[in-house]
Amino acid sequence: MASKLIYIHGFNSSELSQKAMQLGEYLATWSGQYLVPRLSHDPRTAIAQLEEHLDQDTALIGSSLGGFYATYLSQTHGLPAVVVNPAVHPARRFSEYLGPQYNPYQDYHYQLDKTHLHALDELYLEQLTSPELLFLLQQQGDEVLPYRQAVDYYQACQQVVEPGGEHRFVGFERYFGAITRFLNITLTT
Repeated sequence: MASKLIYIHGFNSSELSQKAMQLGEYLATWSGQYLVPRLSHDPRTAIAQLEEHLDQDTALIGSSLGGFYATYLSQTHGLPAVVVNPAVHPARRFSEYLGPQYNPYQDYHYQLDKTHLHALDELYLEQLTSPELLFLLQQQGDEVLPYRQAVDYYQACQQVVEPGGEHRFVGFERYFGAITRFLNITLTT
């Protein structure tokens, strides 16, 4: 049974993500620990920040780039994870974002460069070793990431694939019960 849940936010987002806050409200009666760390834009630093919080009773949930990180951590540490409209191989897509970036949610400017792409490439897992640890929530209307790529990559995993929607995953709160069941989180009433 999970006693800690870490929500992993996406690219140029923060701990104030709407999905993270909604889930936090839903978990208000849970006796476990819910963490939403503010992550660095540097993938190596972000993974190190997340690994500081991991133990054997940790469960993960990640959205977009956070889904990519959750997948890596799930498969390398043997932890259950839910991934929401995840980035599958972000190093291939982020080349169009090279250069100056601004994260409005953390209010800071930074430079995205090839070292960041290389770090993302190193985190990519060609094959999932424990697909049973992953649950994909995917909307076909994702305007940022190609939904079919996620459906194919996570084909051996539990999946919910919905028509319509968008990258932020419309109606995320409808899946809180399925998420907590998959992650073995029991809420007190």
